[in-house]
Amino acid sequence: MAFKWRKWNRAVHRDFGYFFFGMTFIYALSGIAINHLHDWNPNYVITTEDIQVDIGDNKPGKTEIKAFLKPYEEDVNYRNHYYPNDEVLKVFIKDGNVYIDLETGEGLIEKTIRRPLFREVNYLHYNPIKYWTWYSDIFAGALIILSLSGLLIPRGDKGITARGSWLTILGIAIPVVYLFIYFY
Repeated sequence: MAFKWRKWNRAVHRDFGYFFFGMTFIYALSGIAINHLHDWNPNYVITTEDIQVDIGDNKPGKTEIKAFLKPYEEDVNYRNHYYPNDEVLKVFIKDGNVYIDLETGEGLIEKTIRRPLFREVNYLHYNPIKYWTWYSDIFAGALIILSLSGLLIPRGDKGITARGSWLTILGIAIPVVYLFIYFY
C-alpha cells in the first residue's frame, strides 16, 4: 500500500488550522493594532473634557476640589491631589487625572479606559512570560507548516505548478521589493 502523502498533508493542514485558529486571530488582530500605533492607542481609550472652575483666592483643599468636580460627576472618583507648582493643581481621580490652572480656573479632565479585547490580545502578542513564548514559537513553527502544506493542497490549473506558482512568486516578491526600496 502506497503512502498517501496528499491525504496526510490535507489532514495536517486542516488540524493545525483548527487548533491554531485562536492564535491566528490573536496575532492578526494585535498585529493590525500595532501597525497603527501612530493613529490610536490600542490598549486604552483616552478622553478629555475642558472644564472651568471658580478657584477663589486661596489654594483649594479636598472639600473645595470635590465641589469643583461635582458638576462633572467626578467628585465621587476623587482620590488625591497635589500642587506640582504654584500655578497648577493636579487631582487624581479614578481612571484619570484633572489639571486645573490656578490663575484662570481653566482645566482638563483626562480619563483613561481600558480598551476591551485589543488590550488583551496585545498583551499576548508581546509574549509576557517564558511559557507563552514557547507556545508562540510552536505557533510560528505551525505557521511554517501551514504555509508549506497549503501550497500543496490544490491540484491542476489552480495548484502550485500553474496559477498557484504565480501567486506564490508575487507573494514573495512584494516583501522583497519593499525591502530593497525602503530598507537597503
